Amino acid sequence: MALPLILASSSPRRAEILRTLGIPFQVDQADVDEALVDGESAEAAAGRLADAKAAEVARRHPGRWILAADTLVCCRGSILGKPRDDEDARRMLRVLSGRRHRVVTGVRLCRDDVPGSGLVEQSRVGIAPLSEEEIDWYVATGEPRDKAGAYAVQGLGSRFIETVEGSFTNVMGLPARAVYLLMKDAGDSALGLLALSSP
Repeated sequence: MALPLILASSSPRRAEILRTLGIPFQVDQADVDEALVDGESAEAAAGRLADAKAAEVARRHPGRWILAADTLVCCRGSILGKPRDDEDARRMLRVLSGRRHRVVTGVRLCRDDVPGSGLVEQSRVGIAPLSEEEIDWYVATGEPRDKAGAYAVQGLGSRFIETVEGSFTNVMGLPARAVYLLMKDAGDSALGLLALSSP
């Protein structure tokens, strides 16, 4: 049996998804600059940041498989990461109110200094029109503070979600099916068996 994955993220949503899949893992948070590059697409940015997180954590864990991800929200030409503060969260929610948007997650699975394999998953989400009262209430709960786009599809924010097209777990921050396929196709039989673990 392979050693547990190293999840290069402190996100409780990503950890929850791996636990639900029954995949053993340990957490070692990456510390990389998540600033966007001018003119960079959401797909390019999410992939680049996932790669950087994986590479940083891989240096600390020789021989171990590292899983990293980065999620961004795109709406009307704007890329929305995590809000800087509550007022920024209000701004993001106003942008998303009554509109459909894309959620883009870059995922990287690697070991040592080998790039490994990665992908970018995309889902579409429709958010109901939000009143200022609803926005103020939601921001006051604190839930938007560490979420791309300032909402949690599986949390209190779910009351405002009208539609989800594509992977629901991708909107949470880690596309479950994609992670399974990356592990299964990595060319490591032990990792492939780990991908079929159960809780």
